Amino acid sequence: MSERKPLRVAMIGTAFMGRAHSQAWHTAPRFFDLALEPVPAVIVGTSAKRTEEQARMLGWAEASTDWRAVVERDDIDLVDICSPGDTHAEIAIAALESGKHVLCEKPLANSVEEAERMVGAAERAFAMSASIAMCGFSYRQTPALSLARQFIAEGRLGAIRHVRASYLQDWLSDADAPLSWRLDRSKAGSGSLGDIGAHSIDIAQWLTGQAIVEVSATMRTFVADRPMGVAAAGLGGVAIGGAPRGPVTVDDAVAFTATLSGGALGVFEATRMATGRRNANRVEVNGDRGSVAFDFERMNELEYFDGRSVDKRAEGFRRILVTDPTHPYASNWWPTGHGLGYEHLFTHQVVDVVRAVADRAVPSPSFAEALDVQRVLAAVQASSAARSMATTVKRTPE
Repeated sequence: MSERKPLRVAMIGTAFMGRAHSQAWHTAPRFFDLALEPVPAVIVGTSAKRTEEQARMLGWAEASTDWRAVVERDDIDLVDICSPGDTHAEIAIAALESGKHVLCEKPLANSVEEAERMVGAAERAFAMSASIAMCGFSYRQTPALSLARQFIAEGRLGAIRHVRASYLQDWLSDADAPLSWRLDRSKAGSGSLGDIGAHSIDIAQWLTGQAIVEVSATMRTFVADRPMGVAAAGLGGVAIGGAPRGPVTVDDAVAFTATLSGGALGVFEATRMATGRRNANRVEVNGDRGSVAFDFERMNELEYFDGRSVDKRAEGFRRILVTDPTHPYASNWWPTGHGLGYEHLFTHQVVDVVRAVADRAVPSPSFAEALDVQRVLAAVQASSAARSMATTVKRTPE
């Protein structure tokens, strides 16, 4: 086999997502046959000391604190954006205009207007130089959810009637958890809605092939202020004792009903204050012929009910262990029954990105698909603010 052409990557961000993406860039070419060889070239952060430490730990050749200089370099092919939401639009547009490919974490931006500008830049870049732009809705790369989508596309569920999705975490249950950037509207755009609810919205639309067209929502902030000093790392961190408190400007929880374009009824919930639920990302889809159900806390399993069974004595949900080589992504990993973990989703995401670059093809989820999620997020916020019974999701006429 001939030597693969390098795909030189610069990653913006050194925290949680930066660590997950770093592992994926190293792992993907060792387990999947890729036409290009990802090269972790530069990691970019805000602290020179921390960025140097992360470069050594995570295997990046260089460290930098100047993302603008990095995205303009001729020796960088792809920019991977793992920084807070308020930076996404500026970095992505600059990278695309410099002829780079872009992978951007979700949600795509902090507003519909920003997301629209990013889509415009992506479309121009693809038309001019086949530069691709992909958004990191990584749960799509879960083998069990990919299998569920196949079942729905094959018609096994029949006409879709219900979509029920919830994403439950508890890392903010303690009222003294610190005030991180994820609790600052100016940086994060929203709280549980954009951070984890965006995943549920994307999964629902991707699984069913139906768009959310109308929502009725309510949002809550249970803890109005939190300590501003952070003494330890982690998703939420640990507060410094006696630190002054600052205001929380995002939602702690959101719940909404939705109408989907094919007529299905959706029910959604997202919270980071469901005490005892660490990462319960759940979805169930019911059709007139069958159902599928998934919970990420059992990520290697898919529940499937076949409503056409002729033996009523044996009816019930079937547990499918999604680890066989016939299942999506699974053939490149371990023998059947040897499960995958959270980190594998990011490896699969890198595989999809690299293949899109090599094939000069629009990736999925594209920036345009991520914009569609952004519009639903905006409609949910508008519905809650207006206490509206129904808010239409605004889309650009085709």
